[in-house]
Amino acid sequence: MGKWVICGAWPYVNAIPHLGTLIACVLSPDVVARYLRLKGEEVVFVSGSDEHGSPIEVEAMRKNVPPKILTDELHNYVVELFKKFGISYDNYTRTENPVHIKFVREFFMKLYENGYIYEEVIQLPYCPNCKMFLPDRFIEGTCPYCNYPSARGDQCDNCGRLLDPLDLINPYCVFCKSKPEIKSTKHWFFDLPKLTKVLSDFVENHPLFSESIKNYCRSWIKEGLRPRAVTRDNKWGIPAPFPGAENKTIYVWFEALLGYLSATLQYFMNKGEPEKWREFWLNKETKTVYFIGKDNIPFHAIILPAMLIASGENYTLPWNISAIEYLMFEGQAFSKSRGIGVWLDEALEILEPDYWRFSLLMMRPEVRDLNFTWNDFHRIINSELNDNLGNFIHRTLSFIHRNFNSIVPEPSELSSVDHEFMSKIENAPIKIGELIERMRLKLAIEALLELSRYGNQYLNIKEPWHKIKENIKDASTTLWIAANAVKSLAILMEPFIPFSAEKLWNMLNMEGSVHNANWNEAGKLNLKPGHKIKKPKPLFRKLPDDFPEKIRVELIEIRKRIKRPSLAT
Repeated sequence: MGKWVICGAWPYVNAIPHLGTLIACVLSPDVVARYLRLKGEEVVFVSGSDEHGSPIEVEAMRKNVPPKILTDELHNYVVELFKKFGISYDNYTRTENPVHIKFVREFFMKLYENGYIYEEVIQLPYCPNCKMFLPDRFIEGTCPYCNYPSARGDQCDNCGRLLDPLDLINPYCVFCKSKPEIKSTKHWFFDLPKLTKVLSDFVENHPLFSESIKNYCRSWIKEGLRPRAVTRDNKWGIPAPFPGAENKTIYVWFEALLGYLSATLQYFMNKGEPEKWREFWLNKETKTVYFIGKDNIPFHAIILPAMLIASGENYTLPWNISAIEYLMFEGQAFSKSRGIGVWLDEALEILEPDYWRFSLLMMRPEVRDLNFTWNDFHRIINSELNDNLGNFIHRTLSFIHRNFNSIVPEPSELSSVDHEFMSKIENAPIKIGELIERMRLKLAIEALLELSRYGNQYLNIKEPWHKIKENIKDASTTLWIAANAVKSLAILMEPFIPFSAEKLWNMLNMEGSVHNANWNEAGKLNLKPGHKIKKPKPLFRKLPDDFPEKIRVELIEIRKRIKRPSLAT
């Protein structure tokens, strides 16, 4: 039994997550974690709310409330949304928790003691009116690259370039709009260049990193790794532990990356096993997998490994990184301010979570940017989820219910067609499992659909509705094999659409829960003759033909009636 830490990138808790966030770093790791548990692996699936830093501090200052009041409310709201989507976190925590804060401070002191942190006096913009330095989101101005007039001090929303506050043209304080002056201040830096050789070797020799990940890292390394400031003048954050660093906090990006470790520690502390986290993070056999968007590659493939190496503690380095491309929304980037996209609370007002899980996995942008459209969503639900998967399941179970008194019939002589379908059932968990382990989840769910599609073809070829009258033995054989295919599908569906898988498991009248089933059992035709199923009901329903047109209007009304935490509005 292997050990795995499945790491979903931490959503920044200044907005409700949208569909793009869901597929990149929430739903995708959930599929893998669920699969590995069914395989009998020892899995810890962690993530949490990233809640420090200037965006939330700015909002709190504008509302004149403590930042934690805002993040408490939104964190709790997001936790409930993830539960409703069936995300099976072992620990979904937050950066404003004592375990994380203590771990980060001790970790950075270790880097300091090992000679990887140094201090330097630098020049930064300072607002004499507000009497404070202006890092990151505290300052805005014109982007020097694309001339966008409202670029922030850390990044331009228009062209996406990372910025330094001093890069901005015509900068101004976001609070009072006055022009800042430049003042000297002391900050602490992570000596990233010192690790250039070891990081280059780590990336180039990594057996599982994709070429896109390696190319991102090569670009950074070729340009020359630069020291990175690990402190900020923000008040909202983890106090820097370095001597002389009073009133400084750890930069949110550095401390959030360590959340994967602290969340594992917290998980085992809560279980009364405070030292067991070391069996995962200080074990070279452990496989750590990170699910992120492509814009986060350098932080997970360079900066996180650099910190782990610099600590001198022999921490487990990233085993794999699943970095997908962007999911667009009807040809545009998701945008909270412009109302472009669908947010998770809105999605749940439209349809049940498995419809979203299924369709988003079918649209997962694994090799290039992909586009979510209501027309594609409508087609996937109707043609694939309902007419393919749901149709085979309901045809099989309703035929057994009507013609065999809900009793799985006994097979007799097997034809070549029967053997072919049995072979596909036996191979399905192997094929789907291999794709999941390669993080090709879109291909994995398509392989699931191949089995149900073949099941429909099998029924059409065997025509048990005719054979029941003239050759009941053949009809019995057909339905015994088809019933075993349905049982297999229940297990194979669990990582992707767990609510539907559990409903199907109950309809089949199986013992226990499908969530505790064994993945390898999906390849065995061990649903015995004489087993009694429950009265079947359709698992899915079709969307009306006018759904794509109507939902664009209805979404506006849904958005108006949802009551959200103040930080998300």
